[in-house]
Amino acid sequence: MTDLARPHHDGSPAHVATAAGRPVAAPALGDRVRVRVVVPHEAEVDAVHVRTTPDTEPAYAPATRVATHGPVAVHEAEVEVTNPTSRYRFLLDGPGGQRWLTQVGVHDHEVADTWDFALVATPAPPAWVADSVLYQVFPDRYSRGGGEVEWPDWAEPAGWDDPVARRGPSAMRQLYGGDLPGVTARLDHLEALGVTGVYLNPVFPAPQNHRYNADDFERVDPLLGGDAALAELSAALHARGMHLIGDLTLNHSGDQHAWFRAALADPDGVEADFYLWHDRPGGRAQSWAGVPTLPKFDHRSPELRRRLYEGRDSVAARWLREPFALDGWRVDAANVAGRSGDLDLNAQLQRILLQTMREVRGDETYLLAEHCHDATADLQGAGWHGTMDYLGFTRAAWSWLRDPTASVDALGMPVPLARRGGAAVVHGLDLVRGQVPWRSIVHSLSLLGSHDTARWAAVAGDRDRRHVGLAWMLTFPGVPSIYYGDEIGLGGDSNEQGRTPMPWDHPGRWDRDTLDLVSRLTTLRRGSVALRHGGLRWAHVGDDTLVYLREHPDERVLVHLSRTGSDPVTLDAALLHLDDGAVLPPLLGHRRLDVTGGSVMLPGSDAPAVNVWRLPPFNLFRG
Repeated sequence: MTDLARPHHDGSPAHVATAAGRPVAAPALGDRVRVRVVVPHEAEVDAVHVRTTPDTEPAYAPATRVATHGPVAVHEAEVEVTNPTSRYRFLLDGPGGQRWLTQVGVHDHEVADTWDFALVATPAPPAWVADSVLYQVFPDRYSRGGGEVEWPDWAEPAGWDDPVARRGPSAMRQLYGGDLPGVTARLDHLEALGVTGVYLNPVFPAPQNHRYNADDFERVDPLLGGDAALAELSAALHARGMHLIGDLTLNHSGDQHAWFRAALADPDGVEADFYLWHDRPGGRAQSWAGVPTLPKFDHRSPELRRRLYEGRDSVAARWLREPFALDGWRVDAANVAGRSGDLDLNAQLQRILLQTMREVRGDETYLLAEHCHDATADLQGAGWHGTMDYLGFTRAAWSWLRDPTASVDALGMPVPLARRGGAAVVHGLDLVRGQVPWRSIVHSLSLLGSHDTARWAAVAGDRDRRHVGLAWMLTFPGVPSIYYGDEIGLGGDSNEQGRTPMPWDHPGRWDRDTLDLVSRLTTLRRGSVALRHGGLRWAHVGDDTLVYLREHPDERVLVHLSRTGSDPVTLDAALLHLDDGAVLPPLLGHRRLDVTGGSVMLPGSDAPAVNVWRLPPFNLFRG
């Protein structure tokens, strides 16, 4: 299976040129955007039309053949940005049949508009996001700053080397004493690793170690060092040119929050309108996933919105301002916030929060949604900049690379996640990502795990397979997000076991080969415009081998992943716009590629392997 011999277009700068030099992520209403599609001659296409749907009404315009490059023709059309999200697809006609080209690929049958390409004209995410490599920190388990800890009554204090409680009340009460000064003290490690920003799990006071059941949104937990410690961490990160993303829960508070206590005490008070109730205000509250300690907010309340996320005096706004200066919010349980039965205020919530963030910091801040399942309907451009892409990346990586003998929590499934071959994995990726505008794809997090999953080391098992997954994450479209400790091979077969304290005092436990690989990959990504901003084409897909091309007008990169020992893969050099005699230097791996006899042969391997090469630039808009 290869996309190289099929017509292709994507939303990257390789195929889209916006008016007046605006970034691809930021066209304006009224712009006429040039789009180019590559059509191999063997596809037998005589005519190409672009179909748009202004105000949902289909309209067609011819695409002009503007260039021929060996075995392919390049066709260009203009798409007017008439709506905040303007969709388009290509109609291909000729001896090869009449077909549609959408984000999913080429179809010889009718398909829904869901898969159309999309130009999004709402205010763009911050420019720094797509250039980022993020690092997730769970504060209690990362590092102690050395201060005295006054343990709260609810806590079960643990020594840094004590085993993590697997389940039951202790799993929530076990407290190791990691804090924000501890994070600040470890920034040299993060800088050396090559990350450019930190995503920090919640820092508000709460009677459990994860702190998603906040009892106060107005202050940082004293156990973590208080407000001053957050300000110091933010300043230290910014001094290094790095960013800091906070974690805010808009779906619920904790049941010890002053608002909820007031609602229970006075069913006629204003706070009673802050929550959803099963029967009556002050009675039995609705809650996240039926957990009674997490009562759900009712976003119909103007006063709740004002206090929590609407306007410059809200909680969300406060932490974006100096001295804290968070660079964005990751919104917990974003998929269910504002939703309950026939009530759905989720889209309104997104718009209001974004407006608040813009009032405070312009377009400098990033809005990230937690969504563990299908987020496609919520990523159409009007709200969240991106999501934690469990469906559009994590599940694919797990199912292709997981250890077949491993027994790990399978992302909430009642049975182990199936181990699938490359064709099934890529087809699933294409179907999911094909429903999302390119802008949302490249501003979503590509992650192998988080505080809500088993550890990547436990999923993949074999070190070589782990390395393949890390390389996939750091060379794929999307913002890579490294869960603390994955860079040294920390294990854990469940989300709780995965929250192991970082073993700073035990360097012998560190997998130095993994640490070195991650550092090399982050350096590679940060130095490659194709890996940060390029499009994606599948050059070869086999059960055990994936080869993909990242294309940007200024650079191209070829990535070769094998999950087992594999045979060599031969690619058509002409379809890659490579001439005989060309030499492709390795960016990762040890073997250069030589183009001979009209083909390029990628090496086989005896074990899981990663190879990355730089190809000469090929700019569709230069001819």
